[in-house]
Amino acid sequence: MGVSIFDQLIGRGFVHSVTNADGVRTALEDPLAFYVGFDPTAPSLHTGHLIPLALVGYLGRAGHHPVLLAGGGTGMVGDPTGRASTREMLGMENVSANTRSISRQVERMLKHLGADAVVVDNATWLGEIRYLDFLREVGRFFSVNELLASETYRARLESGRGLNFVEINYRLLQAYDFLHLFREYQCVVQIGGSDQWSNILAGVDLIRRIEGVEAFGLVTPLLTTSAGTKMGKTADGTIWLDPELTSPFDFYQYWLNVEDESIEQVLALLTSISMDEVRELASQQGSHLRSVKDRLAYEVTMMVHGREAADAARQSSHTLFGDGDGSVDAAPQTYVAEAEVTDGLSIVDLLITTGLASSRGSARRLIIQGGAYVNDRRVDNANAILGLDDFGDGKLFLRSGKKRYHLVQIRMDN
Repeated sequence: MGVSIFDQLIGRGFVHSVTNADGVRTALEDPLAFYVGFDPTAPSLHTGHLIPLALVGYLGRAGHHPVLLAGGGTGMVGDPTGRASTREMLGMENVSANTRSISRQVERMLKHLGADAVVVDNATWLGEIRYLDFLREVGRFFSVNELLASETYRARLESGRGLNFVEINYRLLQAYDFLHLFREYQCVVQIGGSDQWSNILAGVDLIRRIEGVEAFGLVTPLLTTSAGTKMGKTADGTIWLDPELTSPFDFYQYWLNVEDESIEQVLALLTSISMDEVRELASQQGSHLRSVKDRLAYEVTMMVHGREAADAARQSSHTLFGDGDGSVDAAPQTYVAEAEVTDGLSIVDLLITTGLASSRGSARRLIIQGGAYVNDRRVDNANAILGLDDFGDGKLFLRSGKKRYHLVQIRMDN
């Protein structure tokens, strides 16, 4: 007898907590519907959402039926979980725009993951709730004492910042989402990140109280470094899943430079590589680790952006770093007019134009500290002027530190 799908999830590290392990193990023996939700607090998801999305793909490929919820309704309220202060309430237009963007994003990703899913927006049912009916059907099952004793609410109260009435309602709304999806799509499992555990438990309990049946909750670990800090943050900000906010090349570079200690965890959680091969890859040492990280970066980039974008990012990376020939089209690029180059380009201005520095002051500091390079030659003079001689074949490679490249190309004047 083969290993159950639930035990496979445990083996890959997907299971942080589960409401009833034996119940979930049995339920997953046959195709079932499950859901995961994402609130549209930004126009894109980020690396923190990758593990639940990878789990959706894993279960989808195993024959289960995912429902992806874009929280256009709950996004108007804002989840207080993990927040030291009240979340700024987004305008309805922003929430709607973010919801559409995230819906398109998860649909694309699920195609790359090989999983078919239904994508829904909870604004379609939460927006129709009659308040008195909601209080009578749902509100009566929630104890204010228990809500305020939970970690999220208790920490805020103890900090002296308090909670507003809108935030207290968030858990009720998410629980009602689970109840609605149980009724409409027969969803019996909700998955999410471990920070959503209390909210998911509320939904499991609400279904038990109202429908008299057992539903299940399963939460994944957060994606962290060996030091326990969340992955997906760099000096330049968040690593987004939207290619307009973080290019596939930069996304690829982020995973190419993941710390050695995280290789096995990332390969197990974010790729479909067999665990035997994952362990073999993670056991590599020294110079062999570079090819392992290249495989990791390629697999994760393909999951998010598709094979074509992953191929281009890999080819550009190999070309830029000197271990391959070919196109660098996937690398971040800026075009400058031939006349500008003929007149002379200030290195400081070019660092700002390409986004490698945010201001003249930061550009000068980068140069003084030895972190600015032109065609892999360190720039020692903050007053340096670049000309046509610096653009071999009409191209110049600008680098900040060890890992941030930008291709500058001459746009020929006609």
